[in-house]
Amino acid sequence: METARGSAPPPPARIAVVDDDRVTREYVAGLLRGHGYRVIAVDGAQKLLDLHRQGQVDLVLLDVMMEGLSGVDCCRILKSTTPPEIFVPVILVTGRTDPESRIEGLRIGADDYVTKPFDERELLARIEAMLRIKRSHDDLGAARERLQRLAVQDELTGLYNVRYLNSRLTEEYKRAERHRDPLALAMIDVDHFKQVNDRFGHEAGDAVLREVGVRLKKSVREIDVVTRYGGEEFVVLLPSTHLAGALVVADRVARTLRDEPFDVAGTKIPVTASIGLALFPSRGVHSKEELLRSADRALYRAKDEGRDRICVYQEQGYLFAPGKTG
Repeated sequence: METARGSAPPPPARIAVVDDDRVTREYVAGLLRGHGYRVIAVDGAQKLLDLHRQGQVDLVLLDVMMEGLSGVDCCRILKSTTPPEIFVPVILVTGRTDPESRIEGLRIGADDYVTKPFDERELLARIEAMLRIKRSHDDLGAARERLQRLAVQDELTGLYNVRYLNSRLTEEYKRAERHRDPLALAMIDVDHFKQVNDRFGHEAGDAVLREVGVRLKKSVREIDVVTRYGGEEFVVLLPSTHLAGALVVADRVARTLRDEPFDVAGTKIPVTASIGLALFPSRGVHSKEELLRSADRALYRAKDEGRDRICVYQEQGYLFAPGKTG
C-alpha cells in the first residue's frame, strides 16, 4: 500500500497462527515471518481469544480441528464478540475438502478458507487479499471517525464547535430545569484580537487562539464544556454552578490569559479577555436562548466598560460590572 510522501510505512501486520500441531504451526509461522509479517503462534483457541481481546491481532489463520475449543467455535465467538467497527479477518485452515465444511465455516463468519495441503503462494495471496480488505475497512473507519469528530470539533483549536454547544446547551438547560440545578454560561472574547492579526500576522493570531483554547481547558472542570463560538469568541458552559462558582471560574480564566504572555515563534504577545456571565435560574432567563443572549449582553457591557473585566447579567436586565480582575 502506498504511503504519503515523507510518512513512515505502516508496521507489518500481526498474524495469529493457531494450530495445536506444533510442526504445522512452526512451519506456517516461519513462512510468514520470512515474508515480513509479525507472527504470534499459539496452540489453542482460548489463547487466541485472549490475544484478540487485547487488540493484538490483525489477521487470524485458524486451524479447524483442535482439541478443546474447535476452530469453528472459536471463529463464531470471535466474530460475534467483535464490535462492528473492528474487522479482524479469519482464514480457516482444514484438511477437509467437502463443500459442506467450507459452507459451514463461511456461514459462521469466516472470511476465507484454505485446505491442507496448501500451496504457499496461494496461502500468501489469500492473506494479502484479506489484509487489503482490512486496510480498506480501517481507512474507511478512520475517515468516518474523523468526519464525526469534525462535526462537533473546531478544526483550529480542537475545542467543541457551535453545533456541539447547541446540543449540550439544550441538554444541560433541560436538566437544570428538571432538577432545579444551577447552570452558568460564560462568553469570552479576546481583547483587541484584530490588532494581533494586523501586527503579527494571521498565523500568529491562529496560534494565539489555539493557546487560548489550551488555557481555557486547563481552567475548568472536566464536566464543563469549552467551545469556540466563532472568531475570537469562546463559550464555557458550567453545569451545577452558582454565581459564586461562575465568578471564580471567570476570574481564573482571566488570570490565566493575562498573567503569562503568549509565546508565538519567540514573540511575547500579551493577551486579555472580556467575559460575560449569565445564570439560570434568574429573572429574565427563561430559555437556553435567553441564557446565551444574556451572556452576550454582559460580554458587550464588559467591552464597553474598558475590556479585561467580568460582567454578570443580573435579574431585570441589570448588568453588574465588577471592574478589572486582579
